[in-house]
Amino acid sequence: MTHNTPLSPRPLRHLAHVHRRVLTTAQLRSHGVSANEIAEQSRPGGPWQQLLPGVVLLHPGPATSEERLHGALLFAARESAPGVPTQPTPGSPHRSVYPEAMITGLAALTLHGFSSTPPLLSLDHVDVLVPRLRRLRSTSYVRVIRTSALPAPEPVTGLPVAPVPRALADAVAELADAAAVRRLLTEAVRGRHCEPTAVVRELTQAKLLSRPHVVDAVDSLVAEGRAIAEDRLYRMVHEYGLPDPVWNVDLRLPGGPHLGGLDAYWPDHAVGVELDTRAPHQGHGPGHRQDEDAQWSEYARKREHLERLGITVVHITPKKLRDSMEQQAAVIRTALMAAGDRDPAAYVVVLPR
Repeated sequence: MTHNTPLSPRPLRHLAHVHRRVLTTAQLRSHGVSANEIAEQSRPGGPWQQLLPGVVLLHPGPATSEERLHGALLFAARESAPGVPTQPTPGSPHRSVYPEAMITGLAALTLHGFSSTPPLLSLDHVDVLVPRLRRLRSTSYVRVIRTSALPAPEPVTGLPVAPVPRALADAVAELADAAAVRRLLTEAVRGRHCEPTAVVRELTQAKLLSRPHVVDAVDSLVAEGRAIAEDRLYRMVHEYGLPDPVWNVDLRLPGGPHLGGLDAYWPDHAVGVELDTRAPHQGHGPGHRQDEDAQWSEYARKREHLERLGITVVHITPKKLRDSMEQQAAVIRTALMAAGDRDPAAYVVVLPR
């Protein structure tokens, strides 16, 4: 028998190509291959080899990166779904094949297209995310990471892969190199893989912000995210033909108190834009929530105060600028056009910020 020979009584043609090269012992048995035959074929020098406990590689050569990933997922999923994988269902090709298991960490970031992560074959291990209650131990090149809240996987090349923020947190948890952490977080934002707030939220939940080198990288990440958001705002104004505003200003009442800063302001229309680039507070528990609520309340108080003075404030998040720039431009244009129908705004002093 060779690794290309169909296994009776159930042929493997209905499986994807890589699925015919890597199978669990349970899947092989369901195709009529006995335990003795599996052991015989997998002996040293034989046509098969044991890739992982309970997972067989059906050829004698080195495993490809695809086979290593597929084997890691089968190893992690085999207890919760013994037998032959069912055919993938439309829209979720990986769910029935690898239930409750997904690639995370550096391997996931490489699959997502990061350039600062190593090639898949050069990774010493592949991180696999599974539910916390799974009784599964790390072995060989597979490192098992447990979580109480399994995220929805994103399909990449047909494999279930953790979303970028979660994969980043799992990768950073194992990195002591400050430069490597900074490179990963910077690429996540510059490469438009995700917003800084999502990354900081995952790092916070993983309790990684007690590590000084991670905190330093996060500070740079937040600054990077704000710079990118400001650049998008500038491009939106010019690409969609909005009037030129004054940029990055502080508003004050004549001889009175400071009213707050705006990222863009149209004095003739009394319309301003404020970017919400807040990162989740670096903490936990009730105090964490109270701090976030207080920060948001400060935003809301400033906005309400300015609007009582007749100044319209458009609140935009970086995600909205990235995903729906045209829609945000339309919102601002509408606010500018409506200025003529409002009572004149109070006179305010506009100062550079």
